[in-house]
Amino acid sequence: MKILDRLIKSFRRMPGVGPKQAERFAIYLLKAKESEIQELITAIGEVRNSVKLCSECFNYSFNELCDICSDKSRENNIICVVENVMDLDAIEKTGFYKGLYHVLGALISPIDGINQSNIRIKELMERVERSQIDEIIIATNPSSQGDITAMYIKNLLENKVPKISRIAMGIPLGGDINYMDEMTLIHSIKGRRKI
Repeated sequence: MKILDRLIKSFRRMPGVGPKQAERFAIYLLKAKESEIQELITAIGEVRNSVKLCSECFNYSFNELCDICSDKSRENNIICVVENVMDLDAIEKTGFYKGLYHVLGALISPIDGINQSNIRIKELMERVERSQIDEIIIATNPSSQGDITAMYIKNLLENKVPKISRIAMGIPLGGDINYMDEMTLIHSIKGRRKI
């Protein structure tokens, strides 16, 4: 059935969804009650129409500023730089880190044609220039793209921020931050080192 194959193909585009899981999702929707289908459609529409990017850190938000950036109890002199919102969420779930974030949106990857102008480096520089930032924690994945991006940020900011650190390599090489358990992330942040 072409229609069913198209639905399965759509689910396959989602991160972490393999062929069997995509097929299970599609079959579930075929069996689901009409009310469940409508609820799903409504939820997707509401999220697409209501969620935007925080104007400060580029986290997802319902307002101009996300809950983290608008929280006055956060340490506003530390910025943790992450590739994407899933990485931010993974670190936030530890409950350990109490500073602010900056979501790059991607990592520098010359092979994929992604350079510093394709990620939110300029916005990070603007934040550093207008605020008193004492530390930048670079929390990019331990991959070649993560390393290139970390070194680029370090070289760009080393004369503007007193301390630039990178999360400890308790995260395995080639691993993704959003798949790490909370204790690994806590130790990675505690064991960050100056670069």
